[in-house]
Amino acid sequence: MESPVLNTDNDFLYSQIAARIEKQIKQNLLKPGDKLPSVRALSQEQGISMSTAYKAYVELENLGLIEARTKSGYYVKYLPARFTSVPETKPPLKKVKQASVAEMIAMVYRNMSEDSVLQLSRSSPPLSLIPLAKLSKSMMESIRNSPSGNITYENPQGNIALRKQVAKNAFNWGGNITEDHVITTQGCLEALIFCLRALTKPGDTIAIESPTYFGIFNVMLSLDLKVLEIPVNPDTGLDLEYLERAMNEVPVKVCLFVTNFSNPIGVCMPDERKQQLVRLLAEKQVPLIEDDIYGEIYFGKSRPRTCKSYDKDGWVILCSSVSKSIAPGYRVGWCIPGRFKEQVLNIKMMHSIASATPTQAAIGHFFETGRYDLHMRHLRKALYTQCLRYTQAIATYFPAGTKISRPQGGYALWVELDKKVNAFELYQLAIEQNISIAPGQIFSVDGRFTNFIRISFGLAFDEVVEESFKVLGELVNDLIS
Repeated sequence: MESPVLNTDNDFLYSQIAARIEKQIKQNLLKPGDKLPSVRALSQEQGISMSTAYKAYVELENLGLIEARTKSGYYVKYLPARFTSVPETKPPLKKVKQASVAEMIAMVYRNMSEDSVLQLSRSSPPLSLIPLAKLSKSMMESIRNSPSGNITYENPQGNIALRKQVAKNAFNWGGNITEDHVITTQGCLEALIFCLRALTKPGDTIAIESPTYFGIFNVMLSLDLKVLEIPVNPDTGLDLEYLERAMNEVPVKVCLFVTNFSNPIGVCMPDERKQQLVRLLAEKQVPLIEDDIYGEIYFGKSRPRTCKSYDKDGWVILCSSVSKSIAPGYRVGWCIPGRFKEQVLNIKMMHSIASATPTQAAIGHFFETGRYDLHMRHLRKALYTQCLRYTQAIATYFPAGTKISRPQGGYALWVELDKKVNAFELYQLAIEQNISIAPGQIFSVDGRFTNFIRISFGLAFDEVVEESFKVLGELVNDLIS
C-alpha cells in the first residue's frame, strides 16, 4: 500500500515539488543521508525560482523528511526502511486470558485527565490546534442571531442550521441527504449508544472490529450485549471473509465498524470493500452502524467515501461528531439513521429530550461561515506532519524489529513491539515517567494484543515529545534485554 503523499494545491508550485521529492523518499529512491541538490541546482533543474525551490525544501524540513546542515546543504533524514512491515493481524483467542482488561481501561482513563502527564494516549486535538477565537466568535454570533439567545429547548431532532450543514457536507463523502435525515446528539458516543439501544436487546451479539477503540467495551457491558470480534487487516481493513463465515455461525444483530481510519490501526477500507460490506449486510438484513468520526481527518487528496454512500435501502446508520476535529468539549454529534430514524429519535427523546442549544447553534454557524473548511485544511496538514515526525522518532529510538502502522488519517500509530514486551507493564513504567501510552490489551475484550501499544500524534512534536520517545525506547530495550 502506498503511503499518502503531501496534500498538494495547484496554486502552490513549491508544494507540488515537495510532494514529488517526498514520494521518492517514501519509496526509498532517496535514502537517509543522501544529499539533495542545492537550492540553486533544484531551481535550474525544475525551471522554478530560487524562492520556490527554497520553500519546497522548507516544506520537507517541516515534515521531518529532510534536514539542513550548516554550510553543507540539505540531506534526507526520514527512515522508512526501518518499518517495511506493518503490525500483524491477531485472530481472537479461544479463551479469555486477560481478566483485568476493564481495570486497565479504567486506569488509562484516569491518567488521561492528569495535566502533569504527557498524553500520548489521547486521540483528540490539543488546544493548540483548536480554533478557539473563531469558535468563540461563532458562539457569540449565533446567540445574537437567535431571538431567544439560544436558551430555549432545541428541536428534539436537533438544531436545524446544524442539520442543514451536516446534510450539505455529506456531499464530500458521497451522500445525498437532507436535514430531515439527521438527528443530533451529545457527541458521537451518544449517537452510537442511541443506535444500539434502538436496535438491540440484552443478550444480542454485536460484531465489532479487533483491535477497536476501548471505550466501546463499556457501552457493550452497560447494554448487556455480547461481542463478536472481527480482525482488521492493516492494508484493506475489516476481514470481510472472516465476518461472513462468522455470521453464518453466530446470530449477529448489528455490526459496528469504523471504515475510515479505524482506531487504533488507522486503515481506510477501500471503496470496493465498503460496497462489498454493504451488500453482504443488506442481503442478511443486518444493520451497520458506521462510526465515521475520523472521516474528515484524511492525509490524502480527498475525503474518503463512507459505507452510507453505498446504502440503497437504509440499513446503514452513519454516526459522527466534531469532537476529533473542532471542539471535544462542545459534545456536538449526529447520526443519519436511515430506516431506523423513528426508533433512534424515540430513544433520544426518552433519554435527553433535546441536545444543548448553544453549542449546536455555534457549530452550525462555524460550518456556515466557511470557518470549518479553513480549519480542517490546517488541522489535516498539522496532523500529517506530526504523524511523520512521530514515526521518525520511533524509528530513531525504538529497537530494531519494531513494526508500525501506516495510517492514512486519524490520530493514532499502532506499534508492535518484541513479543517479550508486556504492553501494560510498559504502560506502568511509562506513567512513572509521566508519559501516558495506550497498552494494546485494552483494544480487545480478551486482552490479546499484549505486545502492542497505541501512540497518538495529536500533540505537536517538540523537544518534550522527542525526549519522551527516548525514554520509551529505553524502557522497551530494558524489557527485552
